[in-house]
Amino acid sequence: MWANRIRFVPMATINFLIQSKGNTAGIYIRLREGRNIDAKAKTKYVINSTDWSAAKGQPKNLKDEDFKKLNKDLIDLGNDLLTHYNKSVNNTEINTQWLKDFIKPPEQAEAIPNKLTAYFDYYSTHKKSTIEASTHTKLHVNKHLVERFQKSTNREYYIKDVNADFKLKFEAYCISDNYAPNTIARTIKFIKTICYHARNNGIETHFQLNSISAKTVKVEKIFLTPEEIVQIQKKDLKFDYLVNARDWLIISCETGQRVSDFMRFTKEQIRFEGEVPLIEFTQVKTGKIMAIPLSKTVRTILERRNGEFPRKISDQKYNEFIKEVCKLAGLTKKTKGSKIDKETTRKESGLFPKHELVTSHIGRRSFATNNYGRIPTSLLINVTGHSTESMFLEYIGKTVTEKAIQLAEYF
Repeated sequence: MWANRIRFVPMATINFLIQSKGNTAGIYIRLREGRNIDAKAKTKYVINSTDWSAAKGQPKNLKDEDFKKLNKDLIDLGNDLLTHYNKSVNNTEINTQWLKDFIKPPEQAEAIPNKLTAYFDYYSTHKKSTIEASTHTKLHVNKHLVERFQKSTNREYYIKDVNADFKLKFEAYCISDNYAPNTIARTIKFIKTICYHARNNGIETHFQLNSISAKTVKVEKIFLTPEEIVQIQKKDLKFDYLVNARDWLIISCETGQRVSDFMRFTKEQIRFEGEVPLIEFTQVKTGKIMAIPLSKTVRTILERRNGEFPRKISDQKYNEFIKEVCKLAGLTKKTKGSKIDKETTRKESGLFPKHELVTSHIGRRSFATNNYGRIPTSLLINVTGHSTESMFLEYIGKTVTEKAIQLAEYF
């Protein structure tokens, strides 16, 4: 019988021992070589201390099947350590950490993928705590579009393959599948973001990546004019669910917030600075702490509701109901814009009755557009959450020339 004490080279030995007198004493493995090496580490095995032979470094009763198996496992572990030692002795430092790593190898770092679609998942995982749910949804939508493109080309693309040729082929595929130009441009921009993230993680990218761009087309910025807002306010609505949706729409036009923010408003968020009522909240998308004064129009809505905000409803229902509200209010004039086609689920551009173009975003854009030039832009940006003035102007559809003409009015 092989004793649990191995002498494989002069002055080097492996043996097993326990260090406690409990019922579940951990079994340690120890490797020594003269005065140079003395490494010890705990194994995954345990034994009742009364069943252990300290002299032999093994279980006492080897006729017992369980102890017999345990002893065999220890012998196998010793043999594996011997092999590992012989491979390591001239290549690395032999110490306790080396032995612990042998007993329980450190988890290997997650391999960073270099394939384009695989990196979408890697990016999503590593950005999970810093981007909102809607961005994760866009990630998956764009990933599936790239997957369909790859299937059509019968080729799997790597991060390093994203170049001018990739862009041309991807654009051609999207056009053939009736994607709108701005959707294509946003997707290409998203793909570049993925590739930049990969580059920062050491993945090879193509030298043409920086120069890739996609053309966007100007789209109409749909908003409610002050006159239309009054028109909506004055409309007598028969059903409570429409009144509820109409009140939210007016509140959004008065506060300039995204639906993810204003739909969470509660009376508990209201505080007063002197006689001025403010609503305080944290924007979901930006994480920015906001304090916005409540206009007379909003206060009138709250007074009618005994100080409460309207009932919360889903984004889908809200979009559906405010279209109905605007239709009943007479917003039926044909207007240039784009909307989602229910059959293809893609955006289509054209002339549509204005109420069909109304979405949850219209309140925020109406606030920004109607107050531009009336309230200092710096204050408007603070409310809407845009990071730069240029982004704000793009949002409301104002060009640099229009801004200059408006400025001329003050001279």
